[in-house]
Amino acid sequence: MDIEALRNGNFSSLGTAVEDWTGMIQRLTEMERRARDDLRAKANRAKWAGLNSSVSREFINKTAGEFTDAVKQATSIRNILRDARGELVGYRDELNRAIDRGWDNHLSVVGVKGGGFKVYVNVHPEPAGSVEAMTLLRDDLQAILAKATESDSTASAVLKALANHAEYGFSGGSSYKDRDAAADAMKAADEIAKIVKKDPEDRTAADLAKMNDRLKRYGQDPLFSERFALAAEAKGTLQFWAEVTDQYAGVKGAQMNELQELQKNLSLTLASATYSDSAPMKEWKQDLINEGNTSFRPDASNPLKGANGALGFQVISSLMGQGKYDSEFLDQYGKKLLKSDMAPVGVPGMHTNDVWTSPDQPADLVFGKGNGRDPLIGFMDALSHNAEAATNTFDDKSTLDHVLQSTRYTDRGASVGHALEAAVTSVSFGEVATEPAPHSKVQVEIMRNVMHAVAQPDGGSDLVDKAIGASFGHMASAYMPEISRSLAGEGAESIFLTNSADGNGLTSPTDVRRFLYEVARDDNGRVALHMGESIYTSSLLEAHISQPSLFDGSTTQAIEAVAYNAGLVEGIVSHSVADAGISADLAAQKSENEAVKAQGDFFKAVLAAGVGVGTVALVPDGRQGAMAGAVGGGFFGGIVGLAVDRLMSGREANGALDSALYATGQGLDGDLSSARMQTEEAATDAIEKYGADLPIDGTKDIIRRNLNDGWADSDSNLEDSHARPSS
Repeated sequence: MDIEALRNGNFSSLGTAVEDWTGMIQRLTEMERRARDDLRAKANRAKWAGLNSSVSREFINKTAGEFTDAVKQATSIRNILRDARGELVGYRDELNRAIDRGWDNHLSVVGVKGGGFKVYVNVHPEPAGSVEAMTLLRDDLQAILAKATESDSTASAVLKALANHAEYGFSGGSSYKDRDAAADAMKAADEIAKIVKKDPEDRTAADLAKMNDRLKRYGQDPLFSERFALAAEAKGTLQFWAEVTDQYAGVKGAQMNELQELQKNLSLTLASATYSDSAPMKEWKQDLINEGNTSFRPDASNPLKGANGALGFQVISSLMGQGKYDSEFLDQYGKKLLKSDMAPVGVPGMHTNDVWTSPDQPADLVFGKGNGRDPLIGFMDALSHNAEAATNTFDDKSTLDHVLQSTRYTDRGASVGHALEAAVTSVSFGEVATEPAPHSKVQVEIMRNVMHAVAQPDGGSDLVDKAIGASFGHMASAYMPEISRSLAGEGAESIFLTNSADGNGLTSPTDVRRFLYEVARDDNGRVALHMGESIYTSSLLEAHISQPSLFDGSTTQAIEAVAYNAGLVEGIVSHSVADAGISADLAAQKSENEAVKAQGDFFKAVLAAGVGVGTVALVPDGRQGAMAGAVGGGFFGGIVGLAVDRLMSGREANGALDSALYATGQGLDGDLSSARMQTEEAATDAIEKYGADLPIDGTKDIIRRNLNDGWADSDSNLEDSHARPSS
């Protein structure tokens, strides 16, 4: 900082800038509210068609999100400017006071060329102690200028970083309360980047503990994550992780927990960094992808370590288990990774394991479960946390087919299932929707392709196992509107309500039936189907009973169709169980009870958010007045919670029976009774809640007769669709 610039500094223009940014924040906050509560909410409830269903809605949602980022960035800029101005004014005043004190001691200060200054005695003869006084004043002034320079330079660096972080739009992440907060984050990034670059022999446990602390504290800070990534460099970060996992291989207990935490926080930090669109970060992301086939040996001089180190793909993916990586980065990384994974010729997915396993590669890149040698696992985990990227990836049918089939020969099933859930529902794994997320045409097509793969008679059932069954069940639950329309056929659109962009997109009822039949063989998948069907049926009954105008016919007709569909779906599921002889012993019943508990908790968490799985369908087609009423009527929460409670308390198996044949017969009878009771009670709940002019006993009779018909027809439907033991 030039002494004359600070000494005579007029910071009024900086104060004006602070006031302008404060006003901007107020205006942007109001625009954010309108974008969130008006623009995005209406877009999500609207009935889109054609290209609009996949383009316009997504554009509107992203635009609304930009206002949130704009508020955060404007707030950060205002706070940093305000803090820097306050500090510089304080340093200016401190500088002038020091100069005045010097004048009182017969010392003068003048600036010299280049921004420096000179202190001299302004009287003759020089008073005693003048040399010491000049030295003391010089040191005081230099200290003040150093602090002012730090304030000015760090504020400049932070503001530039914020401006450059996003090439278009605004920088997301958290807002900064002042200049110090942003500067501290960037300083911490530089500190731990030095740890990454250390020789592994010099890197201590204390270093890793310090690194973990900084990553945990600042990892989601966009400036910190970018600064760290650039300082550590792409290749350096991968080499670092290869070294750490090798050095601490086999650790247990508290030390393993600490290293798991380090891996988690490093993953979260790198995920945050990928959102920067600055030129250096674009280069960093490309460098990271380019290192995919590089061998990272932790200790090349040690012959016992093997000739081959972990491939870059393996190292990168082992650091993708946590956090939401940028969609564009995942798209680019996925294309290159999948090209290698799909390289072997022959049956899709059969030889993919050979690409990533080698007898002389002992790498274990994951602390805890797994070893990280299959990079598709980490990549699928990353997709499961970014629904947009997951949808983009599985939009390619060849990729979808390969990844699905590869689950037969690998341990990636659970991760693939989670990624598929995100792809077809727009809800990231581990999260719950906070507002309706209508299915796009692309998502419906992905779901249709998944169903077709599982429905194949020559091995499709093998795709359903304990690792992926629950995910298939969740997906089917979210698609109960489309499933119901497929089974009912054209003409039932105003009964089976949906705002899906392609509500009739599951074009093969045979595939739908076979998919439900196969998924029902898995305990978690089966219970999820029961939950999803019950939630959707309960919501439909609530909608039609409370608002008869939704269907251009009698409410009784709507109830008949809903009850028949419930019987059909539940019948398919229960006949699958009976055909397989499931629940014939205590172990099987214990497994189902555990599934009931797990899936009940899952669905209750979803419902607690106010958006039920599948109940997004209850925004009616093209009826704007009715649509507003339906949403306002609470059909996204409504009576469905009662239905889930009944399922959790009423569907637990009670004990082993004497023979498989008896168990099967009783199981079907019990399932039919349960489905009938559940549907009747849902209708009763809705009639009582809305005071509908419908007789309760008569409505129950309608449901009983039509649900029984649907149940009976499910048996004959399956005979036409699936080879069965009884046929």
